[in-house]
Amino acid sequence: MADRTAPNCHLRLEWVYGYRGHQCRNNLYYTAAKEIVYFVAGVGVVYNTREHKQKFYLGHNDDIISLALHPERVLVATGQVGKEPYICVWDSYTVQTVSILKDTHTHGIACLAFDLDGQCLVSVGLDSKNTICVWDWRRGKVLAAAPGHADRIFDISWDLYQPSKLVSCGVKHIKFWSLCGNALTPKRGIFGKTGDLQTILCLACARDEVTYSGALNGDIYVWKSINLIRTVQGAHGSGIFSMNACEEGFATGGRDGCVRLWDLNFKPITVIDLRETDQGYKGLSVRSVCWRGDHILVGTQDSEIFEVVVHDRTKPFLIMQGHCEGELWALAVHPTKPLAMTGSDDRSVRIWSLIDHALIARCNMEEPIRCAAVSTDGIHLALGMKDGSFTVLRVRDMTEVVHIKDRKEAIHELKYSPDGAHLAVGSNDNSVDIYSVVQRYKKVGECIGSTSFITHMDWSTDSKYLQTNDGNGKRLFYRMPSGKEVTNREELKLVQWSSWTCVLGPEVNGIWPKYSEINDINSVDANFNNQVLVTADDYGLVKLLRYPCVRKGAKFKKYLGHSAHITNARWSHDYQWVITIGGADHSVFQWKFVSDRKSKEALHIAPQETLGDSNSEESDSDQSDVPEMDSEIEQETQLTYRRQVYKEDLPQLKEQSKEKHRAMAMKKRERTPGSGVKLHFIHGYRGFDCRSNLFYTQTGEIVYHVAAVGVVYNRHQNTQRFYMGHDDDILCLAIHPLKDFVATGQVGRDSSIHIWDTEMLKPMSVLKGFHQLGVCALDFSADGKRLASVGLDDNHTIVLWDWRKGEKLSAIRGSKDKIFVIKMNPYCSDKLITAGVKHMKFWHKAGGGLIGRKGNMGKTETMMCAVYGWTEEMVFSGTCTGDICIWRDMFLVKTVKAHDGPVFSMHALEKGFVTGGKDGIVALWDDTFERCLKTYAIKRAVLAPGSKGLLLEDNPSIRAISLGHGYILVGTKNGEILEVDKSGPITLLVQGHMEGEVWGLATHPHLPLCATVSDDKTLRIWDLSPSHCMLAVRKLKKGGRCCCFSPEGKALAVGLNDGSFLIVNADTLEDLVSFHHRKDIISDIRFSPGAGKYLAVASGDSFVDIYNVMSSKRVGVCKGSLNYITHLDWDKRGKLLQVNTGAKEQLFFEAPRGKKQTIPATEVEKIDWSTWTCVLGTSCEGIWPVVSEVTEVTTACLSNNRNVLATGDDLGYVKLFRYPVKGKYAKFKRYVAHSTHVTNVRWTYDDGLLVTVGGGDTCLMIWTHEAEGHREARHCDSEESDIESEDDGGYDSDVTRENEINYTIKALSTNVRPMTGVKPHLQLKEPSVDERQGVIRGSRPPVSRALPQPEKLQTNNVGKKKRPIEDLVLDLVFGYRGNDCRNNVHYLNEGTDIIYHTASVGIVLNLTTACQSFYIEHSDDILCLTINQHPKFPNVVATGQVILVICQPRRPPSTCGMP
Repeated sequence: MADRTAPNCHLRLEWVYGYRGHQCRNNLYYTAAKEIVYFVAGVGVVYNTREHKQKFYLGHNDDIISLALHPERVLVATGQVGKEPYICVWDSYTVQTVSILKDTHTHGIACLAFDLDGQCLVSVGLDSKNTICVWDWRRGKVLAAAPGHADRIFDISWDLYQPSKLVSCGVKHIKFWSLCGNALTPKRGIFGKTGDLQTILCLACARDEVTYSGALNGDIYVWKSINLIRTVQGAHGSGIFSMNACEEGFATGGRDGCVRLWDLNFKPITVIDLRETDQGYKGLSVRSVCWRGDHILVGTQDSEIFEVVVHDRTKPFLIMQGHCEGELWALAVHPTKPLAMTGSDDRSVRIWSLIDHALIARCNMEEPIRCAAVSTDGIHLALGMKDGSFTVLRVRDMTEVVHIKDRKEAIHELKYSPDGAHLAVGSNDNSVDIYSVVQRYKKVGECIGSTSFITHMDWSTDSKYLQTNDGNGKRLFYRMPSGKEVTNREELKLVQWSSWTCVLGPEVNGIWPKYSEINDINSVDANFNNQVLVTADDYGLVKLLRYPCVRKGAKFKKYLGHSAHITNARWSHDYQWVITIGGADHSVFQWKFVSDRKSKEALHIAPQETLGDSNSEESDSDQSDVPEMDSEIEQETQLTYRRQVYKEDLPQLKEQSKEKHRAMAMKKRERTPGSGVKLHFIHGYRGFDCRSNLFYTQTGEIVYHVAAVGVVYNRHQNTQRFYMGHDDDILCLAIHPLKDFVATGQVGRDSSIHIWDTEMLKPMSVLKGFHQLGVCALDFSADGKRLASVGLDDNHTIVLWDWRKGEKLSAIRGSKDKIFVIKMNPYCSDKLITAGVKHMKFWHKAGGGLIGRKGNMGKTETMMCAVYGWTEEMVFSGTCTGDICIWRDMFLVKTVKAHDGPVFSMHALEKGFVTGGKDGIVALWDDTFERCLKTYAIKRAVLAPGSKGLLLEDNPSIRAISLGHGYILVGTKNGEILEVDKSGPITLLVQGHMEGEVWGLATHPHLPLCATVSDDKTLRIWDLSPSHCMLAVRKLKKGGRCCCFSPEGKALAVGLNDGSFLIVNADTLEDLVSFHHRKDIISDIRFSPGAGKYLAVASGDSFVDIYNVMSSKRVGVCKGSLNYITHLDWDKRGKLLQVNTGAKEQLFFEAPRGKKQTIPATEVEKIDWSTWTCVLGTSCEGIWPVVSEVTEVTTACLSNNRNVLATGDDLGYVKLFRYPVKGKYAKFKRYVAHSTHVTNVRWTYDDGLLVTVGGGDTCLMIWTHEAEGHREARHCDSEESDIESEDDGGYDSDVTRENEINYTIKALSTNVRPMTGVKPHLQLKEPSVDERQGVIRGSRPPVSRALPQPEKLQTNNVGKKKRPIEDLVLDLVFGYRGNDCRNNVHYLNEGTDIIYHTASVGIVLNLTTACQSFYIEHSDDILCLTINQHPKFPNVVATGQVILVICQPRRPPSTCGMP
């Protein structure tokens, strides 16, 4: 079988030809080390001109379009385009990421700027609002954000002389911003009469509130504060694209090809016209300038970089060149020299030296070039044009040999034959023409088999055959030079190909992902010597695969750098390099090929290499080389934890059913029951799909989780205390290093993490808003300040939190496959590891992101657990095959066999490790995993006498291990918690059912016992007295769904899932009798009361069978229900059966024959029922919730004193109602502890306890019943009911009115406030089309306090003299807002002033002088006001206003501080 692993060799980016000049500005700078930093495609480049070397920053995954240099000139910030663009701050010396800023912008990041001390970074987005964000970039946190402008913003800069001030400019505007608190407030620049309103392209700030800006017409506009004070006319001939401030003054560059230098007062110093210099040309346009000392860097529109020395300014050095704007498709390599030829839509053909990394020749053609080929002797260069012609040049002097046009559509591929005699030219006209080179390129043949455009061609080594690929995905063969198609495949079997650049054919099947378009790989080139293949695709990836790669989805190594589609890739003639060219980024990348021999020598490679050289994650092959996954792990990876309805959906669902129940709310409803229940004990531990979730606390108690409850268990007293803050399954638990706090993560649509105190059981912090579906792994940092979490979403998002503040520090997509464990480095809280399915990654924090590198291990294994060792670099991980992997940094040092089957849990000790596996063995190891010191097998034989139950089987799979207090604590997959004494004996502390739903529950008629039966195929008897243990267990052949004790308690009937049922001895659980009459599940089973003469057995095939217990015969069948049976109850006499079905029918049958009876509702209530577990009927209609379409009430049970009805439902709520529950939507008390559906509830014989079982959460919960008057108020005494009724006390009329006031201004609706009459400026003006539709571009809503936007520039009528407008000053305000506000008048300054508000004004009134002073920064009604009482902040006031809905949908209403 062909080798399907990735090749051992790799590529290293060596050189990038080009510079991004088009559509970008101000992106070229000198660093502190006098290197030049710029970007091209998706790569940040640091170029050392003295040594002619480049370093690359490869942290982006799409085109970079903006760049800023930190004031210390070592760090660089770059911003990219994309759906979820991000900003990277990186070190220009090490080219490593320092910080990642993400999750705020969309579309792209247009501009970036650091402030004076480099602490803050401002960015401008490309979204429709051109959002401006200010970042604390080291922490990756947004300090402030605001919509920038309705049109494009081209430049932004901090005012370096005034803190917290910024200036932005763009299409027809300039804005001056002040940053105050977390608000950015703009003021528009006033152009006045000094200059025309026009687009401002660049700016620079100077002292004394002066700002210089470059305009589209070539003028410089000078601003003082927000006013235009003068213009420098004709500074440039046309648009000024770039302005750079330095110690000496300012440099500007424009479209006219000139660079001008100005002194600090903007007086001209000198001008450098690049068009007039030796290297200049007509149309040269400057996009970026940087002036440092006597050197000036200039970047041009056409991708060149010039360096100008000021005293010799007529001779600029051209230090970098690239193709101009336009797609780049043509690439050819010289057959004998290290040269590459490229041709582009910019109509130039260029020859690059791969050794000198320089452009050595350039020639401009008449037409855009689409492909190129060099003849075998290296003399001729053929170029295929977009217009269907091709031209042949001499390589030596670029002179034309011949120009031929035989086709109308573009030539897409051409190739010389290996013997040099012929040239094959493939066009978009679906044909290949063959020309004879020696006959001055006379046409000698034509291949016309294709039905689509020709994409690739290859000659055979003997030049007798040609193979082609076309756009339809067809591969055809032709005989040369005639062009006759070869259809006989036998003839082709022996053909050897001189090159392989085709994308189709058996040899390259593996280059295609399993499900992909046939045309998304643009180019392939095979290196026969090293048996590798390079491919270039539409996603900007260069991939390296083995050649031949025969099976689809082969493994590869992939390299990022190009941003969008890569159009071509070729090996150099000696296979030293790979050259790739980007279509849209029109850049040329040169990659050094490092073969396996060399890569072994270079294990000390520079860190940046490992970034780009990543073993693929997406190789989606069938993984036939990966060992079979363990069944347990397989099962676990398939769990999704998705719910049809989440508890958090309830308010919304209730809202939807509001109308329906308005009427109900008016009626008087039954009040809640007087007594309540309190959770007392839970039998269960979640081990079947969780790991490492069991710890000792500071005080020696044991903390773990099950269902939606965090449990703190005291092993000496055998008691439990509960943390009840969650409302759905908890999936993971981590303990704080001080062992006093615990973090737990749950399932949920927006799932939350709770950090709570194990002593007080109070939440310290709740973290929400980042994980969808659930949280599957957690870990605290060694100092306990940070918490790392992993979500269950498709990308398994990793989030790093400052948990006390509830603040997200960093987030990143973790992996497509499931992550089982996350661990933070105990020595460095910025580092962490994740391990999971085919995944081991080493992460470090960088600002708001994390940078991850895959563990280097050859074949990928699934990791189940991981811990850090005794130094920062050492990591130990347990695999699914039973090995322990030992890592140093990210390199695998060695593996040690530890267990048979997966290693599920490991724990690091001071001097060693302890591990537990599926084999049921606990192993103690020394600190290097050299020796196993001791093993403990978990067996029934060594169970200590004090155990609280029975081991179900020997060697259960171990899921959690923890050490402390001289013991090893072990959690098993079967739901047992054990304590292993180091000398050997094992004590069982807690246990519950295993994986599988638990439905069957019965309480004993006169003892504190209950029986449960579950889909885990066990029947268990539990002691409900304080000893809380499992007394007996029996394994069954099938799972069961119901059970029932006989009236005297001697026998126990159990209904199984295959339609059979058993009657067993209630003490020994041995069979007494069994029957199998039905095919479907037995859903309920009941002995008749009294002597227990009859047994009623209800099944899923909608029958109830009645058996005579004594004669063991079936005596009757109850027929006539439309659906499966859900509940059964006998009356006291044992003569009548009540039945509920899945179709919500309530039916009655007579025993023993099973005759159907119709009984009116009024009579049903009079019947004395022995038990009531049904959920239908008038006496319990109030138990169905408002949202009963979505959730079912699954179970009910009436207490023996007939006062309280307990129910369980699909959302996991246990509810208590006062019986009888007549009338809809009765009030109740509800309790959350079960996570999903509660399947059964039962009262004990004396009503002292309520016992409940949960379906998916497998637990048995015991609640104590507390009579009236005996209960203190607690938080689990639930919201009392689903709907608030009027009898809960109505409102006073004033309060009602205020409650209904709505301050939302419906933006985009014209009558915002009730106004009468027409304002003067709106009279008699014909509304525009936009206004008629109610839409205003850049829409500010119709009521807005902002300046009206200028319609068009109005020219003054010269003749009329206008009086200058004088400013209005607010003098006096009458009024105070009391109609809907409270507590909004306060004394200030020890009673000399009072402060209050009205409209949008804050007013301070001096009581002695009766003068008012005003705070007028609000833009709408103020609704509330408070003053700071702290002596440190005298006279500080906060006011909050109404906000216009459409301005800033993502930001809350603003509050302002008023001094």
